[in-house]
Amino acid sequence: MRRAFGKIAVGVLGIAVGAAGVAACAGSTDADAGTSGSSARRQCFLPRQVNGFHAADDETVYVTLGARRVFRLDIVGTCPDVDWSQRIGIRSRGGGSWICGGLDAELIVPSPTGVQRCPVTNVRQLSEQEVAAYRESRRRKK
Repeated sequence: MRRAFGKIAVGVLGIAVGAAGVAACAGSTDADAGTSGSSARRQCFLPRQVNGFHAADDETVYVTLGARRVFRLDIVGTCPDVDWSQRIGIRSRGGGSWICGGLDAELIVPSPTGVQRCPVTNVRQLSEQEVAAYRESRRRKK
């Protein structure tokens, strides 16, 4: 009896280790997608990588990561006060840490009436040419 139980435990342990290996591989794919230059892969980022933001209006926010990466975040409907806010929070949704596409994130925006939570519908990394045009338009507005 004991021996049979031991085999079952080892079998269950083997399945658990196999599942963990599959999950680790899936996680590394997301990590690769966040740093890969390949346009075929999804471009992802972690909220903690964000070091700046600019609200173009109450429907669109650009976030910067490091010196060269810029992502455009489109918001569900409007997010009042996001274009006036001095700071925002970005929270990943859906159980993972990576933000890769729409509905993976929500913006947390402080306002005079309380904290607003604004779901993101689309996430897109800007190309190098788009980043240059974005920065040029920001310089002109100052």
